[in-house]
Amino acid sequence: MRSNRSIARATVIPVLAYPDVTEAAAWLCDAFGFTVRLRIGTHRVQLNVGEGAVTVREMRPADRSAPLGTGCSITVRVEDVDAHCDRARDRGARITEGPVTHPYGERQYNAVDFAGYSWTFSESVADVHPEEWGGTAGQL
Repeated sequence: MRSNRSIARATVIPVLAYPDVTEAAAWLCDAFGFTVRLRIGTHRVQLNVGEGAVTVREMRPADRSAPLGTGCSITVRVEDVDAHCDRARDRGARITEGPVTHPYGERQYNAVDFAGYSWTFSESVADVHPEEWGGTAGQL
């Protein structure tokens, strides 16, 4: 894949619409520890999320008729899920499920941001083959 400094290197980049792009980017950076990669006017901000990325964009007229956060969830891998959860809670994220260690080797918590988007933050705590917990492995 060709490199381009105007877009994050991540293969998959969620793009989320918010009523106020600047406010959303600031909140996500403060609550979840993301960093700003690139601002494009006042209508779009690219955020660094570990080795991945999220783009925050302004709402379009069609976006305004549906509730924010409808039908999507974003999973982000972090190093210390408990500390991350504490930080997010302290900065106003609504924690819908506190950190739980799952049989598939991930410790995760779920949060909803100020605009209603659902986030799952996940820390790998063990290397577990999917068949050990009932999964069916494809190409691993």
